[in-house]
Amino acid sequence: MLGTILILIFTLLVLPTFSFYYGEPLTMLQQGILLDTSVIVGIVILYCFIVGELTKNTSQVDKLWSIVPIVYAWYIAVAGDLEPRLILMAVLVTIWGARLTYNFGRRGGYSWKFWAGEEDYRWDVLRQKPGFNNRWVWMLFNLFFICFYQQTLIFLFTLPILTGIDAANPQLFWADYLLAVVFVGLVVIEYIADQQQWNFQTEKYRRINAGEELGEYKHGFVRTGLWGLARHPNYAAEQAIWITFYFYSVAATGQWLNWSAVGALLLLILFNRSANFSEEITASKYPEYKDYQKEVPCFVPFTKFG
Repeated sequence: MLGTILILIFTLLVLPTFSFYYGEPLTMLQQGILLDTSVIVGIVILYCFIVGELTKNTSQVDKLWSIVPIVYAWYIAVAGDLEPRLILMAVLVTIWGARLTYNFGRRGGYSWKFWAGEEDYRWDVLRQKPGFNNRWVWMLFNLFFICFYQQTLIFLFTLPILTGIDAANPQLFWADYLLAVVFVGLVVIEYIADQQQWNFQTEKYRRINAGEELGEYKHGFVRTGLWGLARHPNYAAEQAIWITFYFYSVAATGQWLNWSAVGALLLLILFNRSANFSEEITASKYPEYKDYQKEVPCFVPFTKFG
């Protein structure tokens, strides 16, 4: 896990620096908006760290994962005088965020006490591992990886919207509408995957609590529907959503590769590592999971990826 963290931190430092100087430089307006939104990111990072330390709940970033991109997107859209492409991109981020916020909320992620709510089970598992079970080590991990790294990543994968300001191609055209259809379609796929997971886990625990035969639920994990095509269909859709969002910068700039690609690239790395860690935990709980890993690809159906 330490190696994973070092890789992620390294990429966070190197990729943004490289990509910032790749392609056309930012205009003065874009630089000003980037600076303003960076201040918001800094405030969010400090909030997540302070509240997480005071409450011992390190899922403060998780609570905001689906919310702050909406704030960033609309802030940039308004600062860019609500040009059509900016509005379209902000609306799409809002659709994504509303869906994900709903899913996180029904799992107990939010509470009327805004600092409370369910903590991601993986943090507690990691907290018990050698090296992380030291109070000061965990505090630094919370500051630099959970809060700083992840909130910065959230900001970065939202940033393609900034390319829509002073764009080389300011008007909407067929690619913008096609990307919108693909984006919404991926949100639907993610919803279906999460709903299938929700249905499975709800029924499994209902049977356990009622003392009923588990039947097909005895395996402990969902492996039908979209989960029969990929082990993490929701993760796959999430990554594809932000890759699609990046292509709006291609439509705006006319460049297939530009500095705003960094967020999507870092997200791919994070989800790969996160999936590996989650599967390590699941395989330790359910022996049949290793067979499932051999039979079903990780992200891309009908491939050997994962």
